[in-house]
Amino acid sequence: PKRRREEAANQFPRRGMTSSSGQLKRLKPLYQLAVNNILAVVAVPLAAAVVLKAAELGHEEILARARALPPAHLFLAAFVPAAAAVVYLMLRPRAVYMVDYACFRTSPNCRVPFATFLEHSRVWPGFEERSVRFMTRLLERSGLGEETCLPYAQHYIPPSRDLESSRAEAELIIFSAIDDLLAKTGISPQDIDILVVNCSLFAPTPSFTDMIINRYKLRKDVRNVHLSGMGCSAGLISVGLARNLLQVAPKGAHALVVSTETITPNYYMGQERAMLLPNCLFRMGGAAVLLSTNGAKARFRLARVVRTLTGAQDGAYHCVYQEEDGRGNVGINLSKDLMSIAGDALKANITTMGPLVLPASEQLLFALSFMARKVLSGRIKPYIPDFRTAFEHFCIHAGGRAVIDELQRSLTLSDEQVEASRMTLHRFGNTSSSSLWYELAYVEAKGRMRKGDRVWMIGFGSGFKCNSAAWECIRPAANADGPWATCIHRYPVDIPDVLKH
Repeated sequence: PKRRREEAANQFPRRGMTSSSGQLKRLKPLYQLAVNNILAVVAVPLAAAVVLKAAELGHEEILARARALPPAHLFLAAFVPAAAAVVYLMLRPRAVYMVDYACFRTSPNCRVPFATFLEHSRVWPGFEERSVRFMTRLLERSGLGEETCLPYAQHYIPPSRDLESSRAEAELIIFSAIDDLLAKTGISPQDIDILVVNCSLFAPTPSFTDMIINRYKLRKDVRNVHLSGMGCSAGLISVGLARNLLQVAPKGAHALVVSTETITPNYYMGQERAMLLPNCLFRMGGAAVLLSTNGAKARFRLARVVRTLTGAQDGAYHCVYQEEDGRGNVGINLSKDLMSIAGDALKANITTMGPLVLPASEQLLFALSFMARKVLSGRIKPYIPDFRTAFEHFCIHAGGRAVIDELQRSLTLSDEQVEASRMTLHRFGNTSSSSLWYELAYVEAKGRMRKGDRVWMIGFGSGFKCNSAAWECIRPAANADGPWATCIHRYPVDIPDVLKH
């Protein structure tokens, strides 16, 4: 009986708390409406007061008072606002638009089911059975499906990593994506003014930009940049760079951005567990994006690009590190602290991004929470802004299952809001910097994109970097003819949880 009384007593505060929290949830929409429209709330009564005062004075009295003003005052009253408007229009950055984008469509003959991947690993004598068992567990927990693809050279035993095979993979992916984009947009290669390509681990001579210029016979004065070593978030870095170049190019110029990762030369053939993970996660993929300062035929408007770099810290700099193991095998070493470092980089990024995109109601709550924590010496939990009030769609880099789980938890997103990331990882694997475009294609293929919808892309990369971009939809896709065309009807699929051993 005593235990029951204690349990009953303990339940009353909980019921009260539940009731109060329910009331707060019901009041929050009213709070958001009032704060987010504070200018209207203040301006409407002021405007009404001015109109009533003018009606009281009459038009003759108003004209008489205006004539009584000194001419200099009248001139300044007209000139200063006009001059301020002209200066603002001249100095404000040009709007940058995404005309369209295209993703590389993987071929069934490149498909690598788990059984094939593991059989090849067992047959090749370079891998010990212990390493094969480790990769088996990684694949089971990875969130990848049976249709992810590897380049032709990695279907050999042992995998080929020579220069010719690497170039063949790069040309297949890049040229296919660009061909699709040119067909979609109807733009001529001669109309491309800026070319930005990113590929982290493979940087041949001549560069990828030279390869594209030669293939499509671009103009001699095309501005071109090949970014290497920038990690999986390089796609958004390329978008930011193209945006900056468009600001100084003639109005209406076009920028072609190509994002890919050539994995043929980077297959790790050693025994270090921390370096075997990329073998299991990374798959072939790429995307081409056409940006312009002419919004006539655009599909999205670029609202923001925010870059966060934590490379000044040694732990962050070394958490994704290309190196040789003890036997001279080159690979990417992923630190066990990767998730905590990614979390810190994300916090820094959203701290910058939040004030730029969040409505006033969320910014006010965050500011009040920050001040309360300072006063109470951190005895209350920090308020996590609700980014769902700023964006309808979230494209989180499909770097791995743990990355998506961590961001879903940190940003309090629903399963549907991270569905595009999970399904992209399942269908295509980690395609590095191009994964965000496969996710955007998923949202459109599902018919969920609407005019005016806002999209937040979040990418992570070596260095360590967290970069993000915000887009606003102008015109959704008319059809789902992208990389998901043949399989979108099967998604979403259930990805069961796998217990850790």
